[in-house]
Amino acid sequence: MSPAHTSKFKNPRAKYNFQGRTCSVAGVGSHVPAKILTNADLEKMVATSDEWITSRTGIKERHIASKDEFTSDLGAEAARRAMHMAGVAAEEIDLIIVATITPDMPFPSTACLIQQKLGAFRAAAFDLEAACSGFIYGLEIAQQFIMSRTYDTVLVIGAEKLSSIVDWQDRNTCVLFGDGAGAAVLRNRPGAHGLLTAVMGADGSKADLLFMAGGGSRCPATTESVAARLHYLRMEGKETFKNAVQAMQTAATEALRRCEIDITRIKCIIPHQANRRIIDAVGERLGAKPEQMFVNLHKYGNTSAASVAIALDEAVQTGRVVHGDLILLVVFGAGLTWGAAVIEW
Repeated sequence: MSPAHTSKFKNPRAKYNFQGRTCSVAGVGSHVPAKILTNADLEKMVATSDEWITSRTGIKERHIASKDEFTSDLGAEAARRAMHMAGVAAEEIDLIIVATITPDMPFPSTACLIQQKLGAFRAAAFDLEAACSGFIYGLEIAQQFIMSRTYDTVLVIGAEKLSSIVDWQDRNTCVLFGDGAGAAVLRNRPGAHGLLTAVMGADGSKADLLFMAGGGSRCPATTESVAARLHYLRMEGKETFKNAVQAMQTAATEALRRCEIDITRIKCIIPHQANRRIIDAVGERLGAKPEQMFVNLHKYGNTSAASVAIALDEAVQTGRVVHGDLILLVVFGAGLTWGAAVIEW
């Protein structure tokens, strides 16, 4: 028999009898640019009004990054704050996952750029792209590394500079989006359940509801593509709204079913902050009470992958979430993608 068939090998997980371990959020942080763009400011830019924006979306203002402030800058600062809360040093981070649709550049990954800014040179790093659902996708991916004992400390970041892909001449979309970043440090916390479950889903047949046509291999940048304004996001608002409500309800219901609990057990529901009407419709379909819903949409607008991450940090900082609470995150984004997660804080 050949040496290849007789040689022994060691599975590094064997000493744990292949048993997984739980994954908890050890720290959260967020960061938004200093500049605030109000609805009154937008009235001077496009044919809109504060009343129109507020009544249809619930948004009053959003933060806009400066020309020399990038997605990696926002993400790195949010990460520093999460690391501070968790008591984690840069050299302890094993993996950095960045969820974004507005990377600094197509490559290298924004995660690698953030690694350099943090000095986390032990860490592996990569980006993922699931639009507004990216942060929950990132939490679930991080959990796999921790449960399998591949890594001990994973940093998950949702960061966006959406102002760089918004068409400021399109009054239907430019009022919706803002810039910002949120981050979470994930580790095993003995005796805690942590991330109980994460539901993820997608439907690529509806990719044309929310997309940006230019900039990829299908439509690389040309003089013609720029003139046609193909490098800005586009959205079919009514269809996106309808699909968002249905997908978020379905994901949240499945997450609760897996945990064998009902909505009354959830202390705080943190939905994707895209539109107040969507949030209210999802809450109503889930049978949630208004006081269970956490909303900060009016201050930030839709920050895509950063949305629930920023809201989670605010919920923690303001005391809406305390140790032992069960919380529900639920999101929806381009792709179409969606997700929900139940976490014991």
